[in-house]
Amino acid sequence: MEKNIFDAIEFVAGAHRGHFRKATQLPYINHLTNVMKILLEYGYPEKVAMAGLLHDVVEDTSVNIEEVERVFGHEVAALVKGATEPHKLYLKVGEAEAPWAERKTHTINYLKNESSEYILAVSCADKLDNIRSIKSDLEKIGATVWDRFNAPYHSQKWYYTILAQSLVERQKDFGDQYKALTDNFEETTRAVFQR
Repeated sequence: MEKNIFDAIEFVAGAHRGHFRKATQLPYINHLTNVMKILLEYGYPEKVAMAGLLHDVVEDTSVNIEEVERVFGHEVAALVKGATEPHKLYLKVGEAEAPWAERKTHTINYLKNESSEYILAVSCADKLDNIRSIKSDLEKIGATVWDRFNAPYHSQKWYYTILAQSLVERQKDFGDQYKALTDNFEETTRAVFQR
Protein backbone atom coordinates (compact mmCIF):
# COMPACT_ATOMS: atom_id res chain seq x y z
CA MET A 1 0.00 0.00 0.00
CA GLU A 2 1.38 3.40 -0.99
CA LYS A 3 2.43 5.64 1.90
CA ASN A 4 0.85 9.04 2.46
CA ILE A 5 1.64 12.20 4.37
CA PHE A 6 0.37 10.80 7.66
CA ASP A 7 2.74 7.85 7.32
CA ALA A 8 5.59 10.30 6.73
CA ILE A 9 4.63 12.30 9.85
CA GLU A 10 4.66 9.13 11.96
CA PHE A 11 7.96 8.00 10.43
CA VAL A 12 9.83 11.25 11.10
CA ALA A 13 8.32 11.61 14.57
CA GLY A 14 9.87 8.26 15.44
CA ALA A 15 13.16 8.83 13.65
CA HIS A 16 13.66 12.27 15.25
CA ARG A 17 12.37 11.25 18.68
CA GLY A 18 14.35 13.13 21.35
CA HIS A 19 15.68 15.72 18.89
CA PHE A 20 15.23 19.42 19.58
CA ARG A 21 15.88 22.62 17.62
CA LYS A 22 19.29 24.08 18.48
CA ALA A 23 19.36 25.64 21.96
CA THR A 24 15.58 25.34 22.39
CA GLN A 25 13.01 23.04 23.94
CA LEU A 26 11.11 22.81 20.63
CA PRO A 27 10.88 19.24 19.37
CA TYR A 28 12.58 18.99 15.96
CA ILE A 29 9.38 17.63 14.44
CA ASN A 30 8.09 21.22 14.65
CA HIS A 31 10.59 22.27 11.95
CA LEU A 32 9.73 19.30 9.75
CA THR A 33 6.00 19.92 9.91
CA ASN A 34 6.62 23.62 9.20
CA VAL A 35 8.51 22.67 6.02
CA MET A 36 5.62 20.39 5.03
CA LYS A 37 3.13 23.19 5.73
CA ILE A 38 5.07 25.71 3.64
CA LEU A 39 5.17 23.34 0.68
CA LEU A 40 1.46 22.57 0.89
CA GLU A 41 0.56 26.24 1.30
CA TYR A 42 2.48 27.06 -1.88
CA GLY A 43 0.55 24.38 -3.77
CA TYR A 44 3.15 21.62 -4.06
CA PRO A 45 1.96 17.99 -4.33
CA GLU A 46 1.74 15.63 -1.36
CA LYS A 47 4.89 13.72 -2.37
CA VAL A 48 6.89 16.96 -2.28
CA ALA A 49 5.47 17.76 1.16
CA MET A 50 6.41 14.23 2.27
CA ALA A 51 9.97 14.86 1.12
CA GLY A 52 9.85 18.12 3.10
CA LEU A 53 8.99 16.12 6.20
CA LEU A 54 11.77 13.62 5.50
CA HIS A 55 14.43 16.07 4.31
CA ASP A 56 16.67 15.75 7.40
CA VAL A 57 16.07 12.11 8.24
CA VAL A 58 19.20 10.85 6.43
CA GLU A 59 21.40 13.73 7.68
CA ASP A 60 20.34 13.59 11.32
CA THR A 61 19.19 10.04 12.16
CA SER A 62 20.25 6.44 11.59
CA VAL A 63 17.85 6.14 8.64
CA ASN A 64 19.62 5.79 5.28
CA ILE A 65 18.41 6.77 1.82
CA GLU A 66 17.77 3.14 0.90
CA GLU A 67 15.28 2.82 3.76
CA VAL A 68 13.52 6.02 2.67
CA GLU A 69 13.18 4.56 -0.82
CA ARG A 70 11.98 1.19 0.46
CA VAL A 71 9.31 2.79 2.67
CA PHE A 72 8.24 5.81 0.58
CA GLY A 73 9.23 4.94 -2.97
CA HIS A 74 11.67 6.22 -5.54
CA GLU A 75 10.07 9.62 -6.19
CA VAL A 76 10.09 10.74 -2.53
CA ALA A 77 13.55 9.25 -1.96
CA ALA A 78 14.96 11.13 -4.97
CA LEU A 79 13.65 14.41 -3.54
CA VAL A 80 15.07 13.64 -0.09
CA LYS A 81 18.40 12.70 -1.66
CA GLY A 82 18.44 15.95 -3.64
CA ALA A 83 17.84 17.97 -0.47
CA THR A 84 20.51 16.12 1.56
CA GLU A 85 24.11 17.27 1.78
CA PRO A 86 25.83 14.67 -0.40
CA HIS A 87 28.61 13.69 1.99
CA LYS A 88 25.96 12.93 4.63
CA LEU A 89 24.26 10.38 2.41
CA TYR A 90 27.05 7.90 3.04
CA LEU A 91 28.74 9.23 6.20
CA LYS A 92 29.86 6.39 8.46
CA VAL A 93 29.18 6.45 12.20
CA GLY A 94 31.98 8.38 13.93
CA GLU A 95 33.26 9.85 10.65
CA ALA A 96 33.78 13.62 10.73
CA GLU A 97 31.63 15.73 8.44
CA ALA A 98 33.09 18.25 6.02
CA PRO A 99 33.75 21.79 7.28
CA TRP A 100 30.73 24.14 7.42
CA ALA A 101 31.86 26.54 4.67
CA GLU A 102 32.69 23.66 2.31
CA ARG A 103 29.26 22.09 2.83
CA LYS A 104 27.41 25.37 2.34
CA THR A 105 29.40 26.30 -0.78
CA HIS A 106 28.53 22.92 -2.25
CA THR A 107 24.83 23.45 -1.44
CA ILE A 108 24.81 26.83 -3.19
CA ASN A 109 26.59 25.49 -6.28
CA TYR A 110 24.36 22.43 -6.41
CA LEU A 111 21.13 24.44 -6.21
CA LYS A 112 22.31 26.85 -8.92
CA ASN A 113 22.39 23.91 -11.34
CA GLU A 114 19.59 21.66 -10.03
CA SER A 115 16.93 21.06 -12.68
CA SER A 116 14.15 19.81 -10.39
CA GLU A 117 11.76 22.49 -9.15
CA TYR A 118 10.64 20.08 -6.44
CA ILE A 119 14.13 19.63 -4.98
CA LEU A 120 14.63 23.40 -5.03
CA ALA A 121 11.24 23.91 -3.37
CA VAL A 122 12.05 21.43 -0.55
CA SER A 123 15.41 23.15 0.02
CA CYS A 124 13.83 26.60 -0.07
CA ALA A 125 11.01 25.64 2.33
CA ASP A 126 13.61 24.22 4.74
CA LYS A 127 15.67 27.42 4.63
CA LEU A 128 12.55 29.61 4.81
CA ASP A 129 11.48 27.94 8.06
CA ASN A 130 15.02 28.29 9.40
CA ILE A 131 15.24 32.00 8.61
CA ARG A 132 11.74 32.59 10.01
CA SER A 133 12.87 30.94 13.26
CA ILE A 134 15.99 33.10 13.37
CA LYS A 135 13.88 36.22 12.78
CA SER A 136 11.48 35.27 15.57
CA ASP A 137 14.32 34.49 17.98
CA LEU A 138 16.11 37.75 17.12
CA GLU A 139 12.98 39.61 18.17
CA LYS A 140 12.84 37.63 21.45
CA ILE A 141 16.48 37.31 22.53
CA GLY A 142 18.47 39.57 20.22
CA ALA A 143 21.89 38.91 18.72
CA THR A 144 22.68 36.08 21.14
CA VAL A 145 20.68 33.89 18.72
CA TRP A 146 23.84 33.67 16.57
CA ASP A 147 25.70 31.89 19.39
CA ARG A 148 23.75 28.70 18.78
CA PHE A 149 25.10 28.15 15.26
CA ASN A 150 28.24 26.39 14.00
CA ALA A 151 29.23 29.50 12.05
CA PRO A 152 29.16 33.17 13.14
CA TYR A 153 26.79 35.94 12.02
CA HIS A 154 28.87 37.10 9.02
CA SER A 155 29.07 33.52 7.69
CA GLN A 156 25.34 33.00 8.16
CA LYS A 157 24.67 36.29 6.39
CA TRP A 158 26.88 35.23 3.46
CA TYR A 159 25.19 31.83 3.21
CA TYR A 160 21.56 32.94 3.41
CA THR A 161 22.07 35.95 1.15
CA ILE A 162 23.82 33.99 -1.62
CA LEU A 163 21.39 31.11 -1.26
CA ALA A 164 18.39 33.44 -1.62
CA GLN A 165 19.95 35.06 -4.69
CA SER A 166 20.65 31.65 -6.23
CA LEU A 167 17.10 30.41 -5.67
CA VAL A 168 15.55 33.63 -7.01
CA GLU A 169 17.75 33.44 -10.12
CA ARG A 170 15.99 30.15 -10.93
CA GLN A 171 12.54 31.79 -11.07
CA LYS A 172 12.72 32.08 -14.86
CA ASP A 173 12.82 28.27 -15.05
CA PHE A 174 9.66 27.59 -13.05
CA GLY A 175 6.13 28.84 -12.36
CA ASP A 176 4.29 31.17 -10.01
CA GLN A 177 4.37 28.95 -6.91
CA TYR A 178 8.17 28.71 -7.08
CA LYS A 179 8.42 32.48 -7.59
CA ALA A 180 6.18 33.20 -4.60
CA LEU A 181 8.09 30.76 -2.37
CA THR A 182 11.53 32.08 -3.28
CA ASP A 183 10.40 35.71 -3.07
CA ASN A 184 9.21 35.03 0.48
CA PHE A 185 12.57 33.47 1.36
CA GLU A 186 14.52 36.38 -0.12
CA GLU A 187 12.36 38.98 1.66
CA THR A 188 12.66 37.23 5.01
CA THR A 189 16.43 36.84 4.58
CA ARG A 190 16.75 40.54 3.76
CA ALA A 191 14.70 41.46 6.83
CA VAL A 192 16.97 39.40 9.10
CA PHE A 193 20.31 40.58 7.77
CA GLN A 194 19.57 44.24 7.03
CA ARG A 195 19.18 45.09 10.70
